Amino acid sequence: MNAVLSVSQINTYLKSIFDYDENLKNVYVVGEISNFTNHYRSGHFYFTLKDDSSALKAVMFSRYAQNIRFEPYDGLKVLVRGSVSVYERDGVYQLYVTDMQPDGLGELNLAFEQLKEKLGKEGLFSPGHKRPIPKLPERIAVITSPTGAAVQDIINVISRRYPCCELIIVPVHVQGEQSAGEIVNALIKVNLLKCADTIILGRGGGSIEDLWSFNEEAVARAIFESDIPVISAVGHETDYTISDFVADLRAPTPSAAAELATPDVRSLLGETAFFEQKLGAAILDKISEYYHRLQELLKLLSEYSPENELKIKKEKLIGYKNELESSLKRTFEKNNTMLSSLAMRLDALSPLKTIARGYGVVFGKNGKHIDNVNLLNINDKIKLQMKDGAAICTVNEVTK
Repeated sequence: MNAVLSVSQINTYLKSIFDYDENLKNVYVVGEISNFTNHYRSGHFYFTLKDDSSALKAVMFSRYAQNIRFEPYDGLKVLVRGSVSVYERDGVYQLYVTDMQPDGLGELNLAFEQLKEKLGKEGLFSPGHKRPIPKLPERIAVITSPTGAAVQDIINVISRRYPCCELIIVPVHVQGEQSAGEIVNALIKVNLLKCADTIILGRGGGSIEDLWSFNEEAVARAIFESDIPVISAVGHETDYTISDFVADLRAPTPSAAAELATPDVRSLLGETAFFEQKLGAAILDKISEYYHRLQELLKLLSEYSPENELKIKKEKLIGYKNELESSLKRTFEKNNTMLSSLAMRLDALSPLKTIARGYGVVFGKNGKHIDNVNLLNINDKIKLQMKDGAAICTVNEVTK
């Protein structure tokens, strides 16, 4: 009689068969992902791999999933590596995935396109967020490897083109696991210290794996959040990274970044001389213009100033004074002539003249001149005025 087995015993037995089968321990499977679930709390991936006729349940635990650079999604065809075993609790067999690669497209290329699309939708590449690079920087921070050729190229170009600029070299690893974190910290530190006008971030050329630090999301967000304009100079002219799209300016090489970050001092001197000459000519033109304007204003001021008005009135008053003096003089001379004539006439008619010829003048008791005997009475006292004196007389007789 056959023994009666429990469900657990059956599942445990089946699991032991799967686990001891060498053909199922390290298998490569190609299939299309469906029913993909990312348990963000645990970090585990749960999905189904399928082809045209079959499906296979699969799980990728967090310790392996965290190494995947791209984001799996339904419909993506992948090549996975893992082992097939039984999940005893549910009695189902499934593929336990330890590695996953996009089938036909490199993992890094897919991760690059996915992150580019994600950040583009968030607006991190928008031209409206890009700041102008200062034309005359005082200090430039260079975030790169201190031992690479890129930093020497940048130093040589800036020393030749714009030697008055201070260079601050911020050393970081530009590839490897810790490089992205170092780059992010360097960007944050330069911004906190506000020690530069421009940041050059870059390195020399290399493979996509070598340049991958500049495709990390954390680096892209640190560039976007930088208050200091960032020039991305990663690799060669044909190399493009996420940093290039987020940065305020992309340079094809580190040397080109140094040229874009600084003006040429010789060109500046030439421009300075040109503008100095132009400014001098403009100043002279303005001086001439203002001088003529000043002359016009002085002329107007002279015409309408109170001082000029007073001067005119003063001259008029002097004229009036002269005319008045002349008029008075003429009037005086005329009146003097008339007075002389009248005096002569009066003198001719004067009683004194008559008296001087031996005649006398009679005055009554009240001092009035008496020229008529009818004014006299017997015994009146009269005054007889003669040329050399007067005599008081009494009327004894009046003869008409």
